[in-house]
Amino acid sequence: MNLDAITDLWDKLTAVQAAPDVAIVAATAIAALAVVFVNTTWRLARNVITIAHEGGHALVALMCGRRLHGIRLHGDTSGVTITQGQRRGLGATLTLLAGYLFPAIVGLFSAWLVWQGRIVALLWVTIVLLAAMALFIRNLYGALAIVATGFGVFAVAWWAAPDVQAIITYATTWFLLIGSVRPVWEVWAQRSRRGGSDPEQLAEMTRIPAVMWVLLFAVVNVGSLALGTSMLLPDLW
Repeated sequence: MNLDAITDLWDKLTAVQAAPDVAIVAATAIAALAVVFVNTTWRLARNVITIAHEGGHALVALMCGRRLHGIRLHGDTSGVTITQGQRRGLGATLTLLAGYLFPAIVGLFSAWLVWQGRIVALLWVTIVLLAAMALFIRNLYGALAIVATGFGVFAVAWWAAPDVQAIITYATTWFLLIGSVRPVWEVWAQRSRRGGSDPEQLAEMTRIPAVMWVLLFAVVNVGSLALGTSMLLPDLW
């Protein structure tokens, strides 16, 4: 690859795109809201939230010096990340804590990049992260889910027109922000009959009641949604 090709590629990756009309941005928000709150669409789309959830566990585990043995994604949209290290302590706590927070954090980071007009950069960063996560997938359904998601993002980045890229990126960002809230409600509603959830494991590890961890997830994720909204729809604030 010569210097001109490298320069051209860099220009494409760092290109700044203007925000779509506010009506289009609002429409993508409504579409994402519908996907999250309609059970039929949520059951399929929730796989994206699970990928972010398990990716959060995996990334924080590695950052805390834990050994990552693998990630499994299941057809019921559950998942598990297998790590090795101390059973208690800061690293173990942060690894568990990351799961329910990471979809909102990814959504907020995406909103910031979109706000900056870095839509193409966001698409390619997503592809790189999915490729890295694919190295640790340890079951067939998980591999298919990662490949399908990655190919979808690649197709948008490589073939879609800029306007289409913007619409899909806005819709996905909204989905991550809004979709990060529903699992918190679900784990709250199921807390009395769902053993082994992240909040319950955090409670056992830290002696802080599970309900406090669920409230923390809710505050962070709803706050991320509010902050992300201020970036995606700045004219309304």
